[in-house]
Amino acid sequence: MLTSKVYKFWFATGSQDLYGDECLKEVAEHSRIIVEHLNQSGKLPFEVVLKPTLIDSASIRKCFNEANADETCAGVITWMHTFSPAKMWILGLQEYRKPLLHLHTQFNREIPYDTIDMDFMNTNQSAHGDREFGHIVSRMGIERKVIVGHWKDEQVVKRMADWMRTAIGVMESSHIRVVRVGDNMRDVAVTEGDKVEAEIKFGWEIDAYNITDIAEYVQSVSKGDIDALVSKYYDSYNILLEGRDEEEFKKHVAVQAGIEIGFRRFLEEHNYHAIVTNFQMLSGLNQLPGLAIQRLMEDGYGFGAEGDWKTAAMVRLMKIMTKGIKNAKGTSFMEDYTYHLELGKEAILQSHMLEVCPTIANEKPSIKVAPLSMGNRQDPARLVFTSKAGKGVACSLVDLGNRFRLIVNEVECLPQDKPMPHLPVASALWKPEPNLITGAEAWILAGGAHHTAFSYDLTAEQMGDWAAAMGIECVFIDKDTTIRNFKNELRWNSISYMLNR
Repeated sequence: MLTSKVYKFWFATGSQDLYGDECLKEVAEHSRIIVEHLNQSGKLPFEVVLKPTLIDSASIRKCFNEANADETCAGVITWMHTFSPAKMWILGLQEYRKPLLHLHTQFNREIPYDTIDMDFMNTNQSAHGDREFGHIVSRMGIERKVIVGHWKDEQVVKRMADWMRTAIGVMESSHIRVVRVGDNMRDVAVTEGDKVEAEIKFGWEIDAYNITDIAEYVQSVSKGDIDALVSKYYDSYNILLEGRDEEEFKKHVAVQAGIEIGFRRFLEEHNYHAIVTNFQMLSGLNQLPGLAIQRLMEDGYGFGAEGDWKTAAMVRLMKIMTKGIKNAKGTSFMEDYTYHLELGKEAILQSHMLEVCPTIANEKPSIKVAPLSMGNRQDPARLVFTSKAGKGVACSLVDLGNRFRLIVNEVECLPQDKPMPHLPVASALWKPEPNLITGAEAWILAGGAHHTAFSYDLTAEQMGDWAAAMGIECVFIDKDTTIRNFKNELRWNSISYMLNR
């Protein structure tokens, strides 16, 4: 299900014709070598396509408009090899509508002290040309990523690779469609928000259906299809009977198989990429969707509980951004549950009633059937496991009334050495940066939700770049966070957004 276009990124070099044809030939050759190196590095997730050197307003405008029109172009990487007068770039930049990366590099790593002359200086003046270009982009108020360093440096290529994934998130955001099965959980504030503004800002379509609309798809699933999927479940996961009758256990699992098949057919037929449910609205379903939702998330669908469409869309977005990462550790919907407040070992237990994505599992998941007090339905089947250890990011998108705010907390998932034999759900245990006390206080001051979109495979920088491209506020909670500075940042941000309304 997790499909997207085969995207490419264009490499546009800026120059001019003041120094003659020989200079331009050298510029073109240097650009070719750089692009060839980037593509052969094995570090970039997408191909870089070299474009002809841009030397006047007409060629610049033509390049950017062709980039807009090319559905496979996910962004343009610009580099000013020589001095490129910035007024030439105005019209092209005004009309450009995709992610922009300004690569501030130069062909030579070192100054050739023994041979440098004015010809060399005139040709190799990225330190000059890139600042001219940077000025006009700043003056025009255009959001872009700036990466500085030599093009062969691993860190430069790594940052470029990370930006490419962010750019894909920007491009794919406008294709995300979320189906709300029922409505928001009654009386809950943070899971709601302005859906019209979300479509304006992010391109997300958020549509509501009655639970009975999707329940009809579940009820129409044949026994043969259910049996086939149950057989697949039994081949894929451990089975935890824990004293339950085997046939009775299997019947509960079969209910989830029917839900998965029905939900999947509905999503595919109506072209939705994320789904929200609500345990208060289960008409026509015999169980709250658990195992079914977990497997849909594993396949790339976004999910949010209790009507939380913002988190559902963010989970989908982050899964798109992480697609194809080698040895990816996983991305999931998550919720803060309870604290461990032992001094020096503070942590937060993360879980949900049922719906945690198995991509983050540290071991082969097991199917468990257990009672659930919420929803007043049969005991639902679910996958249980503990999460991998490692660093990740927890993100919360909230609607503050006059703007959206993305809160990004760097966290460290800890090994879960102590078993919790009576907890029948998947779980993670993490320490928020800089520590639980400061991290939790900052999260609450920022208005962060109890639901998060969590990923091991994305960085805070990538999520911040996405937020910047979307034109929304983003605040970071990390190792450098202090409450005094964080409160000031929130105050400054509020003033800034009031002035720019």
